[in-house]
Amino acid sequence: MTSLSAGDQAPDFDLPAHDGSRVVLSELVGSGKGAIVYFYPKAATPGCTTEACDFRDNEAALAAAGYSLVGISADPVADLESFAADNHVTFPFASDEDHAVGDAYGTWGTHETPFGVQTGNKRSTFVVDPEMRLTHVEYGVDPNGHVARLREVLGA
Repeated sequence: MTSLSAGDQAPDFDLPAHDGSRVVLSELVGSGKGAIVYFYPKAATPGCTTEACDFRDNEAALAAAGYSLVGISADPVADLESFAADNHVTFPFASDEDHAVGDAYGTWGTHETPFGVQTGNKRSTFVVDPEMRLTHVEYGVDPNGHVARLREVLGA
């Protein structure tokens, strides 16, 4: 698994989202905004729900600071539709079923979890600037308090 670092070029992607749209990273940052791209293991699991709701509750503050959000998992779009509806999430959840984007970001692989060794996305967050450069990279994120810590880093 190749890891990315701050300063690296962010791999662009084009993925289907829970709301029927397509999420294209270069379009998210193309308007001069930054983007927060976060990868999570599985929709509707406790840690992923905690993290999604935390981003949901902080979406307005992050948007005011110039960041759009996208959450990415290998779940099918139908699962993401339910996850978004159940948790009243308005930012896009994107489906990376073949994990090509997870591979490009170094999040996909076999790793230790509280439930044992599993293959999937390692919970990770990437902040992308308008020039498609990574300004902040964090692998192995703890979902509890993550968004507050991220807002401190971003001054948001």
